[in-house]
This record gives sequence, structure tokens and C-alpha cells, in this order.
Amino acid sequence: MKIISGGQTGADRAALDAARELGLPHGGWLPRGRKTENGPLPRSYALEELDSPEYRPRTEKNVLAGDGTLIISFGPLTGGSALTENLARRHNRPCLHINLEETTDNQAAALIMAWLRRYRIATLNVAGPRASGDPRIYRAVLHLLKEIPWQELDRKSQRTAGRQMPSMPATD
Repeated sequence: MKIISGGQTGADRAALDAARELGLPHGGWLPRGRKTENGPLPRSYALEELDSPEYRPRTEKNVLAGDGTLIISFGPLTGGSALTENLARRHNRPCLHINLEETTDNQAAALIMAWLRRYRIATLNVAGPRASGDPRIYRAVLHLLKEIPWQELDRKSQRTAGRQMPSMPATD
């Protein structure tokens, strides 16, 4: 399992920090100059820079690089989070929006686990509001992602992969 994001403050950074704390690989794409709203993202985060300084190409690249996109917010999606959902739909990529105003942490964790299993997500793109748009989002995303039993997903993926016949066609 690998977690990627665009490195922005808020939900993106929480996802990267959760991956690092959990010992999961992390990565993703970000604008030229490692641009975030608070200045350049430290090089200790394993993200790659795009040629463009704009956020939209970074958002699209991460949607395409992930097997699915998880968007976490308090309330309806706006701005870059809404763009992320639209790009996932346009590219026919699995996308799950968790609205923390409508679900408990336990419910959210169960929904995420079921979705990850259903779509066999190995590289998870995580998105949501930046810190200036919602000061609560960093702590909420960090906590939620640390509640996911990632090791169960890895074990299940290994068992499934071991049973798969090499001649079988890949499915979505």
C-alpha cells in the first residue's frame, strides 16, 4: 500500500504524515518549486515536482497515479477538492468522498476499508481542503488514516494475488 497526495497543507499533508508514521511508502506530484500555500514542501517528503507551477496539473497527475482517490472533508466539496472529484470521474477512477460532518470516525474507517478492498487500491491518492480552508482537517485526516488497519489490506491483497491465475484478464 502506498499513499500519495499533492503535498498541500491540510488533508494532503496529513495523508503524507500518516503514511510516514505508519511506515507506509508515500509520494505524489506537486507543482514546480514544491509549491504549497505555506511555501515549499520540505524535501523530506518523497514527492516529485511537475514543470508547471499550477495546482490543476498536479491534481490530475495524482488522480491518474492512484488506483483510487479518497477525499475527506467537513461538508460539501469546494475548490480543489471538487476539482479532484470531477477529474476522478472524468478519468473513470474510483473516488470516495468522506464527509466528516455526516459520519463518525468508525463509520468512515469501515467505509474506507470496504472501498479499498472493493477496488483493490494499492496506491491511494488522498485529497481534501487545505489548512487555510479548514483548520480542523489536518488533525481529522491524520487521525482517521491512522485508524485504518492497513496491515489487513496487505495480507488480504497477498492472499488474493496468490490465488489469481496468470492467464486471467485484469478487471476493474
